[in-house]
Amino acid sequence: MTATDRLAAWIAEEDAISERLNAGPGPGVARPEQLAGKTGLEMMEAMLRAEIPYAAIAKTLSFQIIEVGPGRAVFQGRPLAEHLNPLGTIHGGWFATLLDSALGCAVHTMMPAGRGYTTAELGVNLVKALSPKVQRVRAEGKVLHCGRQLATAEARLIGADGTLYAHATTTCLVFEMPNR
Repeated sequence: MTATDRLAAWIAEEDAISERLNAGPGPGVARPEQLAGKTGLEMMEAMLRAEIPYAAIAKTLSFQIIEVGPGRAVFQGRPLAEHLNPLGTIHGGWFATLLDSALGCAVHTMMPAGRGYTTAELGVNLVKALSPKVQRVRAEGKVLHCGRQLATAEARLIGADGTLYAHATTTCLVFEMPNR
């Protein structure tokens, strides 16, 4: 598949998922009863089916969840002019947020019901500048280790042509969720 064909497929997939997500509850915060008894993977799958809200930050920064599976999460972002830094390239915080989302959601898919996590450490390496000329990038997060107290994951941010723009790692603290 050529880079042009891959980009067209990515955009078509994004459009179909966007339509579904926005026909559901849209961006927001899920109610506790919507999450009760669900594993992290079940929560993420419910989000993709538009049964629960997706994160508002995704709408703010023009990215969205594309795919989840056990220990894996893929997000797609659209670098836009509103994400530029004063030098005319995409701000490093945009890279970091997109990668952090893929990393955290990959870890989230590994959580049993009643367990949660929070990012303790995030390391991001930007290896190539990004501008709005690159129409889409994908961040794919993969869990490396998930234990009772710690989880680690890695992610890569790539273009449809395979160009690597950034890579990242995270360490997450895993804990029992308090009853609400």
